[in-house]
Amino acid sequence: MDLLLWGVLPYVVLVLLVAGVIWRGRYDRYGITTHSSQLHESRLLRIGSPLFHFGMAFVVVGHVVGLLIPQSWTDAVGVDDHTYHLLAVSTGALAGVAAVAGIGILVYRRLKVPAVRRAGLRSDRLMYGVLIGAMLLGLTATILNSAGATGDYDYREGISVWFRSLFVLRPDYALMADTPLAFQLHILFGFALITLIPYSRLIHMFTAPVRYLFRPYVVHRRRDPRRQAQRPLRRGWERVR
Repeated sequence: MDLLLWGVLPYVVLVLLVAGVIWRGRYDRYGITTHSSQLHESRLLRIGSPLFHFGMAFVVVGHVVGLLIPQSWTDAVGVDDHTYHLLAVSTGALAGVAAVAGIGILVYRRLKVPAVRRAGLRSDRLMYGVLIGAMLLGLTATILNSAGATGDYDYREGISVWFRSLFVLRPDYALMADTPLAFQLHILFGFALITLIPYSRLIHMFTAPVRYLFRPYVVHRRRDPRRQAQRPLRRGWERVR
């Protein structure tokens, strides 16, 4: 079972993600959108959307740092284990609470505003359920680990090493055998969420307007009143003859 869950399943999820994104891009290019419902309701959206998106952005960055940067690197720059965990728990908990509050507002909005509810997709219920489950399990695992309920387990010596081993195609799945259940469930819900990305509204994360940051400047020129006065006045509509 450990081999299937932690040695095979990650690659299956990756294949489904890549294949799904390619399929959507080829056969449903114009369906890759957020399906925004801002026209139906904007007050709650202005509160919930920034909380969720910025919270999730910091959560993802925290996961990347925690999983990809080995402990030896942080030790080399003078960050001891206590300081690292203090920073990770404080920033991660704050980002997680913001993301949970944001998704809570968005779900409440979708349930209570009839127009928004009617504009929902069939995949929304499954997507929201998996997303909220992954977030709550992540917060639960963090709280239990910080409170010592999981013993002296250190995810940097277990989950992080296993995760990095996936990139060299030699998954050290034995490391996951002693991982606390809360962490295991969080990872499995994360796999389910990644698998759902191409087949739900989450696909819009691949349409972020990155090119907007590098677009050329728009040049605005002031009209010259003298040249404008020399031009003959034109009516908006001319009679067709």
